[in-house]
Amino acid sequence: MQDLLVIGGGINGAGIARDAAGRGLSVTLVEKDDLANHTSSASTKLVHGGLRYLEHYEFRLVREALAEREVLLKSAPHIIWPLRFVLPHDTGLRPKWMLRLGLFLYDRIGGFRSLPGSHGIDLRTDPHDMILQSRFTHGFEYSDCWVEDSRLVALNAIDAQERGANIHTRTRCTSLERMDTHWRATVVDKAGKHSTIEARAVANAAGPWVDDITAMATGGQAEAHLRLVKGSHIIVPRKFPGKHAYIFQNGDGRIVFAIPYERDFTLIGTTDQLFTGDRDTVAISRAERDYLCVAASDYFRDPVAPTDVVSTYAGIRPLYEDNSASNSTVTRDYVFAVDAPDGAPALLSVYGGKITTFRKLAEHALDRLAGYMDIPGKAWTREAPLPGGDLPGGDFTAFLTRLRSERPWLPEAMARRLARAYGTRIDRILGNASGIDGLGEYLGGDLYAAELHYLHAYEFAHSAEDVLWRRSKLGLHLPDAAIARVEAWFARLDCT
Repeated sequence: MQDLLVIGGGINGAGIARDAAGRGLSVTLVEKDDLANHTSSASTKLVHGGLRYLEHYEFRLVREALAEREVLLKSAPHIIWPLRFVLPHDTGLRPKWMLRLGLFLYDRIGGFRSLPGSHGIDLRTDPHDMILQSRFTHGFEYSDCWVEDSRLVALNAIDAQERGANIHTRTRCTSLERMDTHWRATVVDKAGKHSTIEARAVANAAGPWVDDITAMATGGQAEAHLRLVKGSHIIVPRKFPGKHAYIFQNGDGRIVFAIPYERDFTLIGTTDQLFTGDRDTVAISRAERDYLCVAASDYFRDPVAPTDVVSTYAGIRPLYEDNSASNSTVTRDYVFAVDAPDGAPALLSVYGGKITTFRKLAEHALDRLAGYMDIPGKAWTREAPLPGGDLPGGDFTAFLTRLRSERPWLPEAMARRLARAYGTRIDRILGNASGIDGLGEYLGGDLYAAELHYLHAYEFAHSAEDVLWRRSKLGLHLPDAAIARVEAWFARLDCT
């Protein structure tokens, strides 16, 4: 008998599993695909307060998100780092005073901040004068953070497992039956094997499928609460030098980010489209691609053409239906629905949420469940680093310098990539190797078998796609022949 069954291996499910395991609960998490296979790998890769949410008076959400930005930056400085955003002022859109007021609030309502505040900038000076169209003369600069979203999910799952949780990917929940004192779930793994899991409570963090799980558990009696909104992104060759990003206002009231991505590229997104299709096969539409190209081209001197797009991705935001008229204004806050009639075992369903607030969401989820079951431990994740995030002093630069000194045979770009991905756990990959040949079979780029072995053994990676597009973004960099070698490596693994 488990204390808690978590359904869903996105950021919310992984965060809840981690928090619960750390409080002393016995936990099992099941995910029908790979960790972060859907929404949590399709974000704009930001840990941020959500500047535009101030316009919709979501002050509580922004305050919590900005406070969490500081917590997460401290807990995982290898996969989360500061990023400066440049917001050009367009005379035909939001007035300058509104932008200045919004940034004034943004700098202050989250409490303590370690990041630099906002200020005005002259866009007629280097480097912006060569990047943006000449009609943009004034703008603002402010701070937020970048995050490797899929890795954030994986690190939460790793920590949950190391604290005793059972993590089962590629395991689908096919039935959920409420007994007198507990839940009985039937799950099916990728080999078709059926198993039964009994748990005192269920946390339904299935994202776009959360209403399906609720209907399964209640016989279709529960009210549907989801609005599915698709967000799509395009990736183009790098459009501008420097480490800063841009945030562009559009005439439709939305905003679009242009962010340095994977060294050689620029990430542009996102869109807000009501989604009613197959939730397992989400892709950008031609209209969305064109929208993003036009939106970026309205700012860049060098336009973005559809033929420039080298890759795309799309995901579904499982937002709580608050009956907003626009997909852009529907709340990004999280909402819980608890089904526990007459003291029956509880089903807690999670709606909405942002990557930035996942840790606080998990805390609040456990607090809600505490009203229906005994939870021995207290909240603990605020001061706890995520796996690999215990860098001395939280200083990534110093950590990388030490790594380069201790492993001078590592190519510079490879050392940086591995340090960013794995932090202090990099030695679990490098081991006692004294040269590049000690990392095993060469797959291509800077990928060696030692990294694949680690990802399979410790990070739940079972396919080339898991590695190339979620545990990393090496799929953007490797040639087809190298990708085929990674696929062959996992195929051989399945045969052993």
